[in-house]
Amino acid sequence: MPRRKFRHNQKFEASNELSFQEYLLNQNAPQTTRTELLRLIRGGEDTFLELKVKLSNSEKIAQGIVALANTAGGTIVFGVSDQLRIEGVANPEEVQAELVRICREDIVPPVVPIIDCIAFDSGRRLVTLDVEGKKRPYRTREGRFYLRIGEEKREVTREEISDWLDEIRPLGFENIPLMTATENDFDDALLWSFADAFKDDFLGRNLYQTADFLKKDLLLAIGTGDDFFPTVAAVLLFGKDERVAKLIPRAKISVARYSGTNGNAQLVEQQELNGNLHTLYEAIMQFINRYCDLHKFKPKARKQNGENPVQARGNYHLYSVTEAVSNILMHRDLALREIQTRISIYDNSIEFVNPRRTNGFVPPASRAIRYGITQRINPQIASIFSRREYGTNVPRGGLPMVMRVSKDFSNKNSEIYTAGDEFKLKIYGL
Repeated sequence: MPRRKFRHNQKFEASNELSFQEYLLNQNAPQTTRTELLRLIRGGEDTFLELKVKLSNSEKIAQGIVALANTAGGTIVFGVSDQLRIEGVANPEEVQAELVRICREDIVPPVVPIIDCIAFDSGRRLVTLDVEGKKRPYRTREGRFYLRIGEEKREVTREEISDWLDEIRPLGFENIPLMTATENDFDDALLWSFADAFKDDFLGRNLYQTADFLKKDLLLAIGTGDDFFPTVAAVLLFGKDERVAKLIPRAKISVARYSGTNGNAQLVEQQELNGNLHTLYEAIMQFINRYCDLHKFKPKARKQNGENPVQARGNYHLYSVTEAVSNILMHRDLALREIQTRISIYDNSIEFVNPRRTNGFVPPASRAIRYGITQRINPQIASIFSRREYGTNVPRGGLPMVMRVSKDFSNKNSEIYTAGDEFKLKIYGL
């Protein structure tokens, strides 16, 4: 069985930078005994133990800590050779201070480890760092994720990150950096029209510098120096349409029109829509307008002469539809790659289906959402997409407004239900 822990667990929440460092170097914390440490070293490295003869490369040490924290926690011992000999470290105080700095500055979110210095009768001293992964996923400052498997650490691929996030159920998929995206993947017209709309606040210091603007002003990219790793949110919001389809293929949306009142009816037309969120919003609204009439006010009833062989077009309140479309774009759980966002237009209703993890969401949360109490999956995407400066000009009010306005318009309650990791909203027409 892997030797996962060799000391008592402790909890510590640092209130400021000074207390963080003082705690990590506090000699009053429970000390690891030499017997415990020697027992660990004799067993050699495994998934939970890494041995280092010295601290010579802070970047690689940060990667090692990230790998341990993301896997299941573990220990790094400094001062032990590859042959499992106790060499000791010449400057344990400097090693401890550097480890504190790495854990605080080079790892996101910061790691709070326990650091010890163990002295032997020979005068040699070892430094141990014990870390637990309580706030996974962790990444380096450069935006790279690592896992530790056996004696080796390895970088997590983009596909593995997605699978991994599915398991640990994060609410931050929009913050995942895309390592293969570049500045050329962004739609400059969309990005800079958004920036220019804030004339009083936009100082022009990053004008036409895509990487700097996304990193420093919008917090939609990471990287130090010239490194540039835009996030999923950045690409979805401002990416070129063709590049969004390549970088995030799961972002496509299916729209369909059926001749009938349910999914068993005959399919009239179906499209797969791709592009950034601005493009998707406009494309969805064009498709809906092709088959439905949208009104700001309830139309007057018309007297019909005889039976009309052609099915009348559905009438819907404009704001209830636009808000429903906005919600489906802003609040997709993109970590669920197998479930596609779908919009189905029937003779008497429009159904919106979004991937949304059922576990942990129902039943209380699904009821609370009717009253505007939401659990935002993509807060950065939502905050930018819902602004008029982005160009979508969508109403505000959320699902409570959609349900209220739709009922007033059609005299029929909207339906909300969740099942099989899908969130479904159906609004009825007049």
